[in-house]
Amino acid sequence: MNIRNVLNKIEKPHGLYPNFLSPVTGNWVQHHVSIGGLGDSFYEYLIKSYLMSDKRDEQAKKMYYDALEAIETNLVQKSPGGLTYIAEWRGGVLDHKMGHLACFSGGMIGIGADDGEPEQRKHHMDLAAEITHTCHESYARTATKLGPEAFRFDSGVEATATRMSDRYYILRPEVVESYMYMWRLTHDPKYREWGWEAIQALEKYCRVDKGFTGIRDVYTTSPSPDNMQQSFFLAETLKKA
Repeated sequence: MNIRNVLNKIEKPHGLYPNFLSPVTGNWVQHHVSIGGLGDSFYEYLIKSYLMSDKRDEQAKKMYYDALEAIETNLVQKSPGGLTYIAEWRGGVLDHKMGHLACFSGGMIGIGADDGEPEQRKHHMDLAAEITHTCHESYARTATKLGPEAFRFDSGVEATATRMSDRYYILRPEVVESYMYMWRLTHDPKYREWGWEAIQALEKYCRVDKGFTGIRDVYTTSPSPDNMQQSFFLAETLKKA
């Protein structure tokens, strides 16, 4: 709570929370904002803290919805092809990249939609659906139907990893997590179908004799295994798929 109080009080660039904070001064040490790696859990914990408090934690609620407004204003983008994504922010410059870790945000925005301002509720559900659709596209546009570690929107490319260093998949749960939440919130059968697509792809490309492995390139039908089964695969991916 003390850390949250500090974060609530300090100045935030454009209402955004940079990823790095000095434990000595309490000031930002670099202005990199990401809803994916390094920043993701902060926003998730705000809305879940509010919901788990029986909706009494007003500080968590306000911080979450204020942050979501800032994210929409500064980071949410629409591609020429109509895909909604959340870019990263580096010192005022947008990096049109969305990491697999950021794909949890479709589900997060969905579970928080009913408790925002009444006039924003449908908008938030629509945003949740659009982001989840974009993350599904990042899977659908690969040879394996599994998503890359990060995908980009630049140089005419959409929802696709353009760098070799982003083409791997390590059994992450964020995309199927959003499918799970969106199915429970809407009962739209497409989310169950998308989850089943992911399960089939896992079985085809990641199943090995003693468990499951990540793969080094989702854009080839003969990917090399990384020979690692991450702990979150059992704790999250299988539970939410």
